[in-house]
Amino acid sequence: MAQAQATRGDQHLKAAQQEQPEAIQYGHVFAVTGDLAVQPIAPRDAEAMRSAEDSVPGVPVPQASGGGFSAAVAMETAAAYNQAVGAVHPGQASAAATMKGITVTQTAVPGGRVVTEFVAGQVVGQYSVADQAMMEQAQRQQQVVEEDTSKVTIGEAMEAAGLSAGERPVEEADAAAIRAAETQAQGEDGVLPGGLADQAWAAASANAWAERDEDKITIGDVLTDATTKLADDKPAEHADAARVVQAETYSDAGARTKAGGVGAAMTTAARLNQEDDDDDA
Repeated sequence: MAQAQATRGDQHLKAAQQEQPEAIQYGHVFAVTGDLAVQPIAPRDAEAMRSAEDSVPGVPVPQASGGGFSAAVAMETAAAYNQAVGAVHPGQASAAATMKGITVTQTAVPGGRVVTEFVAGQVVGQYSVADQAMMEQAQRQQQVVEEDTSKVTIGEAMEAAGLSAGERPVEEADAAAIRAAETQAQGEDGVLPGGLADQAWAAASANAWAERDEDKITIGDVLTDATTKLADDKPAEHADAARVVQAETYSDAGARTKAGGVGAAMTTAARLNQEDDDDDA
């Protein structure tokens, strides 16, 4: 009789164990291995991760920022469930986290930081945090781009010159104008070896020695697809056009701009852009 009662007791114990919900373990939530993977996520672990995240400025928390991954949120949710089903008790910490710790590190990268979260030396979260100043600069640049999409750029003005004077051989005055236009578009530091200016000067030098016109390099040869050959570009302004015209006339024997040349195209582009600004005002 006693043996039958013991057997029934064992059966009740096994049934109770089978009915108890399974605890959420680290391996269920994160890509971790070893002893940590099979340990239930405990309340003290979640508290420690939350404290570690709070110590790093700019760490995104989904409830507050509307997006981003936060290990603390996942751990708090899992720990609350585990405590509710009796898998862990309030104030409990996992052995692995207690022995090896919970940490959050950050590494500087161009434009921001990479934040990495660890439990017991294993990564449970990693994401980037953009530098606020960089974000504001990017937003300002995007606004400028949106505002300037209807304006004629310096590169587009050079392409227009390539069409209007495309069959005319490149001369020294053309090369000087192209150099000035490229500099205005990109800045002195942005003019790269082998760019439009270098190609134009090489063409002007070769044309000075060429005996036949059909062997000479034309404006169109140099300025076709000018916008794609520039490392940077911007809307043409009156100051840009003035610099280009000055360079072109200074290098011309008659101190004149070339008909349909870069100086004329830049002047037209700057005028059109100014008219566009006046219409918007």
